[in-house]
Amino acid sequence: MRILLTLLIVLGLSSCSAGGEREIFRDDFDTLENWVAEEGEGRWGTGEIERMSRANLAVSGGRLAITPRLEAGEWTSGRIRSKREDFGVPPGGTLRVEARIALPAVTPADGQGYWPAFWMLGGHTGWPEIGEIDILEAVNGQPSVMGAVHCGQPCNEPVGLTTGQRPCPTCFGGFHTYAVELTGTSVTWFLDGVPYHTLERGLDRRFFLILNVAIGGVLPGPPAVTTAPGRPMLVDYVSVTSAGAGKPGDHQ
Repeated sequence: MRILLTLLIVLGLSSCSAGGEREIFRDDFDTLENWVAEEGEGRWGTGEIERMSRANLAVSGGRLAITPRLEAGEWTSGRIRSKREDFGVPPGGTLRVEARIALPAVTPADGQGYWPAFWMLGGHTGWPEIGEIDILEAVNGQPSVMGAVHCGQPCNEPVGLTTGQRPCPTCFGGFHTYAVELTGTSVTWFLDGVPYHTLERGLDRRFFLILNVAIGGVLPGPPAVTTAPGRPMLVDYVSVTSAGAGKPGDHQ
């Protein structure tokens, strides 16, 4: 009986792996061992004014908190990137990247300059040609979110190809699920499991993941005297799922 049960389990796993969905990465934030904490300022190329510091990162109760702070006139915040840099679309398949996030609890009245984001980057130098997919961007406590793709001249740089603003009155301060699903020819954005924009553009890249809260920069503009420090972005989990004929490490 035990041998039969073992065979059934093996057969079941084999069937599941033959083109079915596989969760190839997941972090429920008991630690930060799967991530690299970025440090320093003036390195990000978007006019941000914060200094990134590990001190602005905290993990507690299975959640990551990235908290911008203002001390003696200096803004600090946090940014992490995944140690894995090989996330790509398997041949003939799809790649889904998802996170459950509560954006900082700010409003347009006290959130000017806040720029939280969850995104993917195709390399460390040579932007925008290396490729970037913004799964989630939001600015200034405004009740909306957006996504974008950057890839160089075909992607209308430096603006990129964007989803436009997606209304979300409770995204700042409330948990929601944000995802993209990539194929060899398209990118589709999801909010709480519902697709809201599809772009017919494939990126033949391997990516790493980034979570950060910037302060200031090209998109939100500078913070105001009314901008409230100390409002964290909370991340419940990050998941990457691969589906298709290729193996999890394969990509287009």
